Amino acid sequence: MTTPATFYPGRYWHPLADGRIQCDLCPRDCRLQEGQRGACFVRQNLGGQMALTTYGRSSGFCIDPIEKKPLNHFYPGSSVLSFGTAGCNLACKFCQNWDISKSREMDILMDQASPQAIADAAAAHGCQSVAFTYNDPVIFAEYAMDVADACHEQGIKTVAVTAGYMHDEARADFYAKMDAANVDLKAFSDAFYLKQTGSHLQPVLETLRYLQHEAKVWYEITTLLIPGLNDSDSELHAMCEWIAENLSPDVPLHFTAFHPDHKLREIESTPAATLQRACGIARSKGLRYVYTGNIIDREGGTTYCPHCSQAMIERDWHQINHYRLNPSGQCSCGSRIAGHFAAQAGQFGRRRIPIRMA
Repeated sequence: MTTPATFYPGRYWHPLADGRIQCDLCPRDCRLQEGQRGACFVRQNLGGQMALTTYGRSSGFCIDPIEKKPLNHFYPGSSVLSFGTAGCNLACKFCQNWDISKSREMDILMDQASPQAIADAAAAHGCQSVAFTYNDPVIFAEYAMDVADACHEQGIKTVAVTAGYMHDEARADFYAKMDAANVDLKAFSDAFYLKQTGSHLQPVLETLRYLQHEAKVWYEITTLLIPGLNDSDSELHAMCEWIAENLSPDVPLHFTAFHPDHKLREIESTPAATLQRACGIARSKGLRYVYTGNIIDREGGTTYCPHCSQAMIERDWHQINHYRLNPSGQCSCGSRIAGHFAAQAGQFGRRRIPIRMA
């Protein structure tokens, strides 16, 4: 077979005795015949080698507030250049970006950009960081890591927004290039993961343990609460206990509202009361920084000092109205707020600015 000019060699695979190759990037362990694509659709066996078919190609670029990722403790108020590609290694029935993550049409990749071009664009637009998001950066890990190298050369941070579904070797390589991450902990039940996402819970828990105990990456967790599927008191108690005991009470946890989409259009949107109930459970387990998302809730978006309860960062949607941290990230009571902070909050606000590379 002739290798196409656009061939980009993928990592994390090995040949099998029967002539196929096995992808070692994520726990799906896809075994591919010549020309066959993996479940993510973007990693393909070409000429007996793994190819990443979306290297250098994006579904679009946009400048967002960092709080939209969501990251509330990573340079609040700053702007982040966000982009994704196509495909995904999960099959979430509730995906809010299904037109991108489930795309089988490469034409959706409308913008092309080299790692250097992305870093240059972030610098030119005054972005403090670049985020790999919209679909899961795990499946375009080589591209994301090359972009991260180019960004770091210019002092620009990198952010992964991910489901955390990957194998050990790739995980270590990938997070060595990341400064921050938001990990979707989609539920605390393997039955939910299997039925609603076509994956399993345990590899995600392993990623979270890795980030806490082995990596130097600031991370936060997001759980999209879907009425009747993952919002029971018992599941929320178990999840928050696990976070407190296995990770840290300082890990920010975001409970976000589900809106009917993709294959779960028959389920109603999550009531605000459900998110507030979940926050109460999380705080009862000792978690110090708990937030609501996808609803208008000023209290649920505010960062409080866990020791004196003073409002340290008051947010209205993604707009920061008051910022009371000192330059070292401390409250006036002397307690330090966990995270990465500047002396002043950024003023990017709630804007969303699409940009083109090509």
